Amino acid sequence: MPKTILVVEDQQVLREIMKEYLIDDGYQVLEAGDGSRALELFQEHEVDLIILDIMLPELDGWSVCRRIRKHSNVPILMLTSRSDEDDTLLGFELGADDYVIKPCSPPILLARTRRLLGNRQILDSADTLSGGRITLHLPSRTVTLDGKPCSLTHTEFEILACLLRNKGIILTREQLITKIWGFDFDGDDRTLSSHIRNLRSKLDEHAAHIVTVIRSGYKFEDLP
Repeated sequence: MPKTILVVEDQQVLREIMKEYLIDDGYQVLEAGDGSRALELFQEHEVDLIILDIMLPELDGWSVCRRIRKHSNVPILMLTSRSDEDDTLLGFELGADDYVIKPCSPPILLARTRRLLGNRQILDSADTLSGGRITLHLPSRTVTLDGKPCSLTHTEFEILACLLRNKGIILTREQLITKIWGFDFDGDDRTLSSHIRNLRSKLDEHAAHIVTVIRSGYKFEDLP
């Protein structure tokens, strides 16, 4: 069954180009030219990924992202034509998984799309990863804390899974960025910091397992 992507972009020419490339790559595509229509389509259809422009009529991309994150952890790839990094950092704070700066080449957009929709990590033979009272169920991509569900975004889940797979091992920021976003990532390590901060907030008291190693990176520790 082909995966469904919702493309939200107010420039029709750019939207049509993205739609054509995505369809050629085997995806089903829904399209919206403004934020309000995007929310309507999201409520009406099962969507596997959203490609979301920031500057939109009706509702901007930040508002759309914020509203969707109240109900869903669907992967969100944000588009921005601005060079201001504060825009992308705000997107991450609101729960976006990745971003592409416009104008972007279709192959780069497809690569980011495939990475978010595919399983970027090599799965363990077991179905679960655990540390302390945190449990990740890999097939369903769910997380529980003391047996209670914890809602994580796609990227937050990937970061936690990566740390758990390497429990007790320091992973440099560069290693984590490469594992999560790939070698072609064109952002900086503030992107990782933003996602780590969001992840710790959601883990609450269990966040102590994620240890910052000054001038090195991060590791997951089983605490007494």
